[in-house]
Amino acid sequence: MTEPRSLRRRRRATNEKARGLGKFWLGLARSVCYPLTGLLARTRVTGLENIPAEGPVLLVYNHVSHLDPVFDAVTVHRAGRIPRFLAKSSLWKVPVLRNVLNGVEQIPVYRGTADAQKSLRAAHEAMEKSKVLIIYPDGTITKDPEGWPMTPKFGVARLALGHEVPVVPVARWGTRDVYDHYRKKFRPFPRKTVHVRLGEPLDLSAYRGRELDNQLLREVTDVAMHRVRDLLGEIRGEEPPAEYYSAARKRGRSEDGDA
Repeated sequence: MTEPRSLRRRRRATNEKARGLGKFWLGLARSVCYPLTGLLARTRVTGLENIPAEGPVLLVYNHVSHLDPVFDAVTVHRAGRIPRFLAKSSLWKVPVLRNVLNGVEQIPVYRGTADAQKSLRAAHEAMEKSKVLIIYPDGTITKDPEGWPMTPKFGVARLALGHEVPVVPVARWGTRDVYDHYRKKFRPFPRKTVHVRLGEPLDLSAYRGRELDNQLLREVTDVAMHRVRDLLGEIRGEEPPAEYYSAARKRGRSEDGDA
């Protein structure tokens, strides 16, 4: 196990730096997120060295709680990097929070509007600018009662195939024990443990150079999320289900898409 603070110290010379007012907003976010995660849970991280010290990287996570982005942001920052999220646009309506989000270059997602494609374009631009991008292919908090991933969206494959960047699968478990949105349960005590496991970058060489169609997008999406699911199974000490949970399929709809 790599001790997070030691890794950040070793990378001091290559630590990603915020610019201008971004320094202030990043400092504010750090002053809130670190104490908050420490208060809510003990965090155990393995594989943090799989986040490169420099250059672009796409981190592919599972999503089980509204607390996930806070813990995920701290994990990435402990690797000496600044995380960028695809976050729902409604967060930009919250005073002060919108300043923080803009200051640290987060990406608003405009679902169901004419601006929806702006989010994916901004994500591609982040890759081109050597940023760390976190994506939740579920598109939302999983509705699976057992907490396994739902049918993933194609956006992760479009980003992975659109750039020659490391694609790192990550599983995180324990945040739903603190806050379960669907059951409306907030249980900070007794103090929980959040486990984070980062896998090695995926080898997608066999998929590059092929015609970009839905079959290819589905294959690459499944490669990424199957690995995330396996890592989650390792953390939980359980065998992952053979299929993704799909609430939409139960209602007779497809879940494929770019979200």
